[in-house]
Amino acid sequence: MNWLTEIPTLMPIAHTALVLMLVATTGLALGSIKVKGISLGIAGVLFAGILFGHLELAPAGDMLHTLDFVRDFGLILFVYTIGMQVGPGFLNALRKQGLPLNLLAAAVVIMGAAVTLGLSRLLDLDMTAAVGLFAGATTNTPALGAAQQALKSFTDLSPERLQLPAVGYAVAYPFGIIGIILTMLLIRRVFRVDTAAELAAFQREQRAGHESLHRINLLVDNKNLEGLKIPQLPGMEQLGVVVSRIRHAGQMEVLMAGPDTTVHCGDVILAVGTAEALDKFRLIVGRESPVDLTKIPGRLSMRRLVVTNKEILGKSLRELDLAGTHGITVTRLTRADIEMSAVPNLELQFGDMLQVVGDEDSLRKAAQTIGNSVQELNHTNLVPVFVGIALGILVGCYPIHFSGIPAPVRLGLAGGPLLVAILLSRIGRVGPLVWHMPVNANILLRELGIVLFLACVGVKAGGKFFHVLLNGDGLLWMGYGAIITLLPLLLAGFIGRVFLKQSFINLCGLLSGSMTDPPALAFANTINNSDAPSVAYATVYPFTMLLRILLAQLLVLLFLH
Repeated sequence: MNWLTEIPTLMPIAHTALVLMLVATTGLALGSIKVKGISLGIAGVLFAGILFGHLELAPAGDMLHTLDFVRDFGLILFVYTIGMQVGPGFLNALRKQGLPLNLLAAAVVIMGAAVTLGLSRLLDLDMTAAVGLFAGATTNTPALGAAQQALKSFTDLSPERLQLPAVGYAVAYPFGIIGIILTMLLIRRVFRVDTAAELAAFQREQRAGHESLHRINLLVDNKNLEGLKIPQLPGMEQLGVVVSRIRHAGQMEVLMAGPDTTVHCGDVILAVGTAEALDKFRLIVGRESPVDLTKIPGRLSMRRLVVTNKEILGKSLRELDLAGTHGITVTRLTRADIEMSAVPNLELQFGDMLQVVGDEDSLRKAAQTIGNSVQELNHTNLVPVFVGIALGILVGCYPIHFSGIPAPVRLGLAGGPLLVAILLSRIGRVGPLVWHMPVNANILLRELGIVLFLACVGVKAGGKFFHVLLNGDGLLWMGYGAIITLLPLLLAGFIGRVFLKQSFINLCGLLSGSMTDPPALAFANTINNSDAPSVAYATVYPFTMLLRILLAQLLVLLFLH
């Protein structure tokens, strides 16, 4: 067994990889253990990493730089895939709840800074240490970097004081992650949250701006419509109504309603749209018919086709003209679990689901035009992934200058990839690059990223964690960090739940985003059995990140003695 003991010396990279795999395995197993229905979840990896680091099983020397790389790369993977997942519904959420969510998140940040300042003044805590506690208690590494940059403007500080921010950060960081998890569990327990009911309510709320579609059979008895073609019927495009089938008066056969189909009094048509739109359209056309065209035998069939042909991406349904080229009618479109009426100006994106009506031969030809390839839908095109991540890194590194602040503000590796992914997933396609990521690939990269991130954070912290904690003021500082973490979160959680009537799902995402804490988001997704908290997280994250970086520098510049 001597060869095992030689691995750290002879093969340090292999040793680093082996340790991370063992930490991940141990942590995931630990996180799956439930006590009275509560488990650590993904946070188990952090504790396993601290244990391995404390037992001196972790890499040392130059391999610490390797851990830094793996940690940051894992973080990039996690936030990028989160952005790709929440992007399609991001603007809708921002319009609906962007202001209240961001105000509450800002309150968390400002309260944290106020608590930090109060502890420094009341307990005579050196501000160089306090600002490190502020960054660590809120798990915000860019805030630590910003504070250290601001400290460079004080030329008379001793080397010992310059090290205090990093020490304070290291002591407060682990509980920064644990504290927000405890807050979410406490809110769930105190308010007796039914996560299944909350999820169902959240999904209904998300679809509130997109009413579900219905269909109605209408008898044409408005004489003003005699001889008009289907597209000429008043109100169709304005109301977002689609006519998919027609049975002419005196005939038994049901036909597809195409752009050249003529309407006559006594015809029965099948219309698709929202309940409100169909009610208005009924007043224009005539009255509801007892005849259900969908149940009359005939040559027409309904099929769902998936858009996977890259040549038609970005084209509108009017430009594609499936009715004219293939003799089929598109009745509705589903995108990101939201069902929409197939209005002519709707532009197609990769992965859209079209519900179409036509005869079998026409449907088969239309499927070739649309793509409808499950293999293509589930194929992960890696070029857009790498391009998107590279753009995200560049955006994260870009310096943003504010008047009066000596050091530029950067979104960092957690903010840049997140914003870029949200933008790209909204755009859908740029030239030959399609920004679609299959669900399974997204989940795999997301889980892999957060596990690697937590494993590296735990391993690096474990080496000095107990030493710093149990010697000098370490234990006291950890208590201060816990106060900075918990007090703003508990107050914001109470205000959000009681006064602002926020859902538990929104609160979990908001609190995670206000702390710029990806591991907390992963835990929030786990306890809610859904990715829904990611929407609120992405809504508040950019503003919160900027605010935390600014406040960390202001604490140093305004209050350092």
